[in-house]
Amino acid sequence: MGKFFEQLATKLADRWASLLLLPGALLAAATAIGVQLGQRQAVDPLALRRAVATAWGVVAGQPAATQVVLALAFLLSAAGAGLAVQALAGVTRLVWLGRWPAPLRPVARWRAGRRRARWYRHVRQRRELERAHPREYRTADEQLSVDRAAERVNRLALAEPGRPTWMGDRMHALERVAQDRYGLDLAFAWPRLWLVLPDNTRAEITAAHAAFAAAVATGTWAWPYLVLGALWWPALLVAASIGITGWVQARSATTDLTALSEAALDLHGRTLAIELGAAGPDTCGPLTADEGARITALVRKGR
Repeated sequence: MGKFFEQLATKLADRWASLLLLPGALLAAATAIGVQLGQRQAVDPLALRRAVATAWGVVAGQPAATQVVLALAFLLSAAGAGLAVQALAGVTRLVWLGRWPAPLRPVARWRAGRRRARWYRHVRQRRELERAHPREYRTADEQLSVDRAAERVNRLALAEPGRPTWMGDRMHALERVAQDRYGLDLAFAWPRLWLVLPDNTRAEITAAHAAFAAAVATGTWAWPYLVLGALWWPALLVAASIGITGWVQARSATTDLTALSEAALDLHGRTLAIELGAAGPDTCGPLTADEGARITALVRKGR
């Protein structure tokens, strides 16, 4: 038992250091440098050396006890900055998933409308190619053009766009597939489906969700550097690199998460129907729309 708690403490310390302390220390150091240099001397190496030498001299001239206190204060401020930044993770998630606040909803509707118009344009192009080249007479080159048209549609969105962002539309597509194909209101049905999924399926989905959460945590560090850019413009470059890194990671994690969730719905939707009595115990195959509608009526409970 003692070894278990020792290993747990080590893992928690490593996680605390990687998620809060180290990024917070880098932010604190960048803030100190940015305040000292300002915009005019933003990339002046001589000014940077003078600032570092001055700060080092002040600290070195203090008694040992004072130096320890200053070091602890720096670590606590770094951890506090980390906690403050991670509190903004919800903002990053909402921005990336297209759930923008009320003042930005007109912009969100405009963005979603543009994405919807592009999606329908790609769908029309695909259908025109399919009509022009019937499947039974289609050559390899013609099939390739149809496949490329379908890829353009799916690359933009897997269902009719309804959110202003790509990641938001990936989540929206999952909801639409559940409703249109299976008759399920996924917001109410998913918690019940989760309880009947096999352990290995839940583990895969949990890992994909953890990857998305980690990407959100990474991208959230762009916000304070963006603010610091008002005082020290190189911070804007740091903000851009961090934001893009987190965004790319989040897109990949969203792809995995939505694909795995849809697969779980395809493979285990009938299990949910049997458990809820919406289908007979001897039935098999994919969930039908009628069975999904019965599940939705059961889990919504008139709400």
